[in-house]
Amino acid sequence: MPTKSTSKGAAAKAGISASIRKPVRSGNAGTGSLRARPPGRARSDTSRVAILDATLKLLETTPLQQISIESIAREAGVGKATIYRWWESKAAVVIEAFVRAHVSHTPMQKGGSPRAALTRHIHLLVDEYSGWSGRIVAQILAEGQGDRDVLREFRERFWYGRRAVVREVVEDARRCGEFRIDMDAELQMDVLYAPIYFRLLVGHLPLDKKFAETHCTTMMQMLAPPDSNLGAKPTPRRKAA
Repeated sequence: MPTKSTSKGAAAKAGISASIRKPVRSGNAGTGSLRARPPGRARSDTSRVAILDATLKLLETTPLQQISIESIAREAGVGKATIYRWWESKAAVVIEAFVRAHVSHTPMQKGGSPRAALTRHIHLLVDEYSGWSGRIVAQILAEGQGDRDVLREFRERFWYGRRAVVREVVEDARRCGEFRIDMDAELQMDVLYAPIYFRLLVGHLPLDKKFAETHCTTMMQMLAPPDSNLGAKPTPRRKAA
């Protein structure tokens, strides 16, 4: 029969063994548990990019209405739960994938003439919307007519941000005398960009270089202050942002 001292010794040994096996958790940045997190974040970022890339790839060949969270997950090689970790719906994934690809192709230039910056931006947008990006936007807006959440996602993830960028340049144009100030700035933005979306959605006439040139010339003349000579071609301009 073991004595009390023997029992205590065994318990002590068991305690030492358990403490060796059990990982130590600490708020110290040098602990093993915290060192393991960066690879996890890296894998997480890789999965997120894979999901966005897979969504864009599907959109090249598949109408938006036929794409599902399941098909995106299958294309990306992840589980549906991984997608829902970042996005609450298919529309949210699609719109973020679109924005990621679109914004870099349509920068708003900084410095120089605001009027020239808007002219350049409109030309870039028309060119972009004449192809694949335009088809995606048209499908998002079409689906949004039956699902208000899709329109909300489009406004929050794309429209408000881009409109804020345009608003800043329009306000600059008003301050420096390139745009009239007796017209509301919101209306001025609509005048500049609404015809592009109208042609995109209705498809009655093309979005092409000729349209961009004619549209810009006409709108800049209309938005110029009365009795100004700003209806001519804009001055050369800014470096890209």
